[in-house]
Amino acid sequence: MKEKIKQFLIELCCVYALVSVFGAVVNILAGTETNNANVLIMFATCAIATFVLYLHNLFNKVSPLLMMLLQYIIACVLVGLMLFTLSVLIEPISPRGWFEYYRSFTIPYIILAGFYYYRVFKETREQDKMIREIQEHSHDL
Repeated sequence: MKEKIKQFLIELCCVYALVSVFGAVVNILAGTETNNANVLIMFATCAIATFVLYLHNLFNKVSPLLMMLLQYIIACVLVGLMLFTLSVLIEPISPRGWFEYYRSFTIPYIILAGFYYYRVFKETREQDKMIREIQEHSHDL
């Protein structure tokens, strides 16, 4: 469990760093600035997305495509709850703001989830190959 938490935190840091750098580049190119609230929301969003991606073991009984879709929906619901809470506590979000936020969330999520799933499936194939090799060697004995 401790190793799983450590791996999650490392993954979260990497994801947040990538999203932050990409966001900074976009802000520089667009000539816009960000504020501390946006940085914290970006971190919370990265934490939600990373956490949801780590739940992939709960979806072992469904197809990979359905798993990816369910994880995206769960992430959107959790992000929506976070935004709703912020909207009530801090400042209301306009309908256009909701649309823009989900668009801004979806694009990096798809890219990072694609990278995550690629690693998971690659690791699975490698483990499957090792299991086959072990089985072949055990039959030889």
